[in-house]
Amino acid sequence: MKRSKRLLVLLGVLAVACAATLVVWRMEEEKEQIKVSGEVVLEIPADQVITLSWDYEDTSLAFHKDGTWLYDGDEAFPVSEEAVEALLDQFSAFSAAFTIEEPEDLGQYGLSDPLCTIEIATEEETYEILLGDYSAMDSQRYVSTGDGNVYLAATDPLDAYDVTLEDMIQHDDTPYFDQISAIRFTGADDYEIFYEEDNTAAWREEDVYFTEQDGADQPLDAALVEDYLLSITSLDLTDYVTYNATEEEIAACGLDDPELTVAVDYTSEDEEGETVSDTLTLSISRDPEELAALADQTEEETEDTEEEEEITAYARVGDSQILYQISGSDYEALMAASYDDLRHQEILPGDFEHVTGLTVTLEGETYPITSEGDGEDRVFSYGEEELDVTELQSALEALTAEEFTDASPAGKEEIRLTVTFDLENHPQAEIVLYRQDGSTCLAEVDGRPVALVERPAAVDLIEAVNAIVLQ
Repeated sequence: MKRSKRLLVLLGVLAVACAATLVVWRMEEEKEQIKVSGEVVLEIPADQVITLSWDYEDTSLAFHKDGTWLYDGDEAFPVSEEAVEALLDQFSAFSAAFTIEEPEDLGQYGLSDPLCTIEIATEEETYEILLGDYSAMDSQRYVSTGDGNVYLAATDPLDAYDVTLEDMIQHDDTPYFDQISAIRFTGADDYEIFYEEDNTAAWREEDVYFTEQDGADQPLDAALVEDYLLSITSLDLTDYVTYNATEEEIAACGLDDPELTVAVDYTSEDEEGETVSDTLTLSISRDPEELAALADQTEEETEDTEEEEEITAYARVGDSQILYQISGSDYEALMAASYDDLRHQEILPGDFEHVTGLTVTLEGETYPITSEGDGEDRVFSYGEEELDVTELQSALEALTAEEFTDASPAGKEEIRLTVTFDLENHPQAEIVLYRQDGSTCLAEVDGRPVALVERPAAVDLIEAVNAIVLQ
């Protein structure tokens, strides 16, 4: 009897051991499946899809294809083909990190009440894809593709489908300008810039942008012009007011009669590497009510509110039906398009490296500064003494326009410089500074008033000259 009991106990222990071994074996098998998983479990060719819709939180969107992608809610909505492709891409080759075969309870994976339901249809088949909970342990999303299994997604599709209608719009493009031939401004500014190499009006090697002023070509600052073009290229056109503007909406944004219209003739490289020519037209306007209020302000009121001012402004590309609201900083950058905004701000018309000599008149005395050699080997002298002209050069280059003006000088002449250059088309320039008031001087170049400069800059120039001639 005792022996039979012992045998029964031993058999029980053996059964438990076998069961445990089976569990361990199954666990090991499951671990092995995890290791070798990563296979593609769903393939929906994007070019065969004809409808796409999804529901996520408060967003419910549907699109269909009729040559191009159209929004079911309003076919006038300009759908971004790239945005749709990015969504379809999630399931063109959907990979699972781990497969749970035919689970009995979808609720434990968040799939009985899914976070997001996606429907994709081709001519042959319709797929319903459910996105469930996020597995904190595995850092992956539970997904059902309708085949009875639950998958842990190798890449979370919800990252792509967490979008709204605004994210699906085909925004207007402001291109990068490989090369421009002309920029035309109308409205607040009304003139044209043209690109030309080897123009005889150039003072500097980088002078390639010009405009006509008073019947003569005038060079513009290439860096300022290119910064302006960059402000167009980098313009943030994402905050649209409407995507199908009516005449009333265009007028409400002030774009029926824009403050400024910019047209850029340019060339760029297309996807095939071919050079193509095109024109970008951009209209900019401030909110009409703000403009009217600004016009009614006195000069003192404008100065008082300038720092606190909030700007509401709009932009439109060509005749696009999309109207955009742009930031105050973008508006100000685009409106800074006048000749004075883009011309050289320096009073010295050429680069100092091309200066060969200066004749300075100060307090009725004239002081000639000469040089020998070329470029970096050029040596300046005053009389028999060789000079270090570093401070003189810095002082000359620091003379920049605070405000451009054509007003005649009224104050005392402070300093006069006749500057000679090794430039074929511009061998000489005469700069005269007149005292204007306690804070500014008026700069005259070749007999024409140009700009007001800060008086401390003029004083620095006088001191730099005195350091040479009075040593």
